[in-house]
Amino acid sequence: MEHSQPLNPWDWIHATRQMDQVGWFEADPVNSRTLVEDAVVHGARSALDVGGGASRLVDHFLDLGLDRVAVLDISAAALEIARHRLGDRATEVEWLVGDVASTPDVGAFDVWHDRGAFHFLLDPAARAAYADLARRTIPVGGRAIIATFGDDGPERCSGMPVQRWEPERLAAALGPAFRLTDSQRHVHHTPAGVPQRFQYSVLERVEGVEAAV
Repeated sequence: MEHSQPLNPWDWIHATRQMDQVGWFEADPVNSRTLVEDAVVHGARSALDVGGGASRLVDHFLDLGLDRVAVLDISAAALEIARHRLGDRATEVEWLVGDVASTPDVGAFDVWHDRGAFHFLLDPAARAAYADLARRTIPVGGRAIIATFGDDGPERCSGMPVQRWEPERLAAALGPAFRLTDSQRHVHHTPAGVPQRFQYSVLERVEGVEAAV
């Protein structure tokens, strides 16, 4: 009997491909790691990796001695790979399975990190839900670190279309609860050697804007 492909394409990818061969693989997520470390230096005590999947960034979160660490991803299979890699340390992480555009609540985190989830949100309503969850999650003074393909980046990833962003447009999409404080360009080379142009934006959660009800 043939097995049908799971409805969640991300579970299918993580169940059938080696993680060091997928296009987004980073042996050392140096850009993300450096930006999160800077937030910790400035007082952050908790971090959430949105769409983190099997990324190795959570390993570095644990090395920072944070009070709370979590990974949110739509793929349970991806999170299981990360849990297996971490071994006993996996118990120090909150593993949250869910779509960031429909997850109702994750609690409070000083750092919201996202490398590549936001650019898959093509529906404006999904982007608005993402922004609302970020507003409710990050306290005033906290940071959102969001990486997407830049305007000169790919138009598709893993066969799926993406929305390319530049820092100012990304900040506008997140709304007045966030202020763009820094941005960086980065060229990621896939395991096959294909260059992908990213932008990394750092946004501060600011006062005077209440989360949507």
